[in-house]
Amino acid sequence: MEVNVHEAKTHLSRLLQRVAAGEEITIARAGVPMARLVAIEPKPKKIRPLGFDRGKVWIADDFDELPDDLLKAFYGGVLPKLEKSGKRRRK
Repeated sequence: MEVNVHEAKTHLSRLLQRVAAGEEITIARAGVPMARLVAIEPKPKKIRPLGFDRGKVWIADDFDELPDDLLKAFYGGVLPKLEKSGKRRRK
């Protein structure tokens, strides 16, 4: 199917529905083809195996703990009173 630029702008949604149904549409200016609307094939999703990087990544035991001087810097030089929550550790 061939449509002119004005018709393509006016009826773009309808044209996209037709393209999704498998039709190819050519957009022309003054009868000269300028562009083609075609459906895009979806890329298949790659299946990534679980545990692919097992053993390559680790988190230090003190990851969530900040030194007092750094903690003070975040709070304007005064160390806040924080409640300690029970940490759960992996076994």
